[in-house]
Amino acid sequence: MRVFLSAGEPSGDHHAALLARALRARRPDVECVGLGGPQMAAEGCRLVADMTKLAVMWFLRVILAIHRFVDLARRAERSFLDHRPDVCVLVDFPGFHWWLAWRAKRHGIPVVFYCPPQIWAWASWRKAKMRRLIDHVLAPLPFEHDWFTAEGIPSTLVGHPFFDETAHASPRATATREPSDRGPLVLLLPGSRGQEISANLPSLLRGGELVAAHVPDARFVVAVLHERHAEVVRGMITGAGGSAVEVVAGKTRSLMAEASCAMAVSGSVSLELLAARLPAVILYRIGGFAYIVQSWFRHARFITLVNLMAVPDPILPVRGVFSAPTVVPPADPDAIYPEYLAVSDPADRAAEHVVTWLTDATARRSVVERLDEVAARVARSGSASRAAAAVLAIAAGDDPAAAVRGVDDAMARATAFRAA
Repeated sequence: MRVFLSAGEPSGDHHAALLARALRARRPDVECVGLGGPQMAAEGCRLVADMTKLAVMWFLRVILAIHRFVDLARRAERSFLDHRPDVCVLVDFPGFHWWLAWRAKRHGIPVVFYCPPQIWAWASWRKAKMRRLIDHVLAPLPFEHDWFTAEGIPSTLVGHPFFDETAHASPRATATREPSDRGPLVLLLPGSRGQEISANLPSLLRGGELVAAHVPDARFVVAVLHERHAEVVRGMITGAGGSAVEVVAGKTRSLMAEASCAMAVSGSVSLELLAARLPAVILYRIGGFAYIVQSWFRHARFITLVNLMAVPDPILPVRGVFSAPTVVPPADPDAIYPEYLAVSDPADRAAEHVVTWLTDATARRSVVERLDEVAARVARSGSASRAAAAVLAIAAGDDPAAAVRGVDDAMARATAFRAA
């Protein structure tokens, strides 16, 4: 059996790599090919091209790189013709993957979206396109599965792959930790894309300075994914005349186990923060025009997945505005992670939350208890195993939901056996 996998960003590369591993575990003769990055390649997936180097955001950046995406789509379609896969699995990265899904569908190849695009949040008009181009969605979170199902899009809940690797961690140790003799550690998480780092790092650094003024023994570490990001961050810190902040690459999860709280740029990192039960402030800086535009498309109540999972009404009608706010309003009190999608600098408000958590143990414990409650509902391991079972079932023309139930039953029996 041949499975075509496609992932366009580092996080997607990671999820697709876990899926490739799970596919081989269930069926050793499976051949994985596709578009992706180094993690997929390390799991034995034969890459048509490395697409993770093209991870881009915003319309202009996509337009400037469109010729490269067209070339990738053509190369993928050639692979469909030369070595027809039994199923095509797409991981996030919706703009390019709509093109790829269309090409797969016209050759009669079943198309599955694993970790599907968040059209429930930003682009609900695309649900018709998804019904037309996607045979099945493997939804990572319960409210997403419910939305897709309600919209007539076949969906199976498999859980989020981030929790596969964090399932054996000890979040309770994280939740009850005390500051070390060197003072509490505050993580600054500027994102995984260059433009995110450039736009948000100044606010994170200023927030750190404000926190340090109230908690002098606090330590600050900027945690980034790659050393190339670390070099950019060090350059920005030096250029701003700062030097008291440490920059560390590739150790975010281990640092979360040591940290007392964090300030983070919005993204899937919130799931890692949830797994670590780490209180955090979430921020994302955008321009005034972008703020107005997003307000007319956005259905999601929050920009942070953890906050969306914590409330009963995560998807709301559009609340468009005609002008961007000139000041940063307070965070929604229902949010576990205070969040700020902001045009102005949100550093002052972010710092207030961090100072509270560092100086008021009760306030910090309240956040951790809410994180425990959400994690108990959604942070289950086995996403890749469920997804692999579903993908193989779809390729064989079987029921993916039944295949996933089989995985859950096997995991339950294994857990009962270990307990006995």
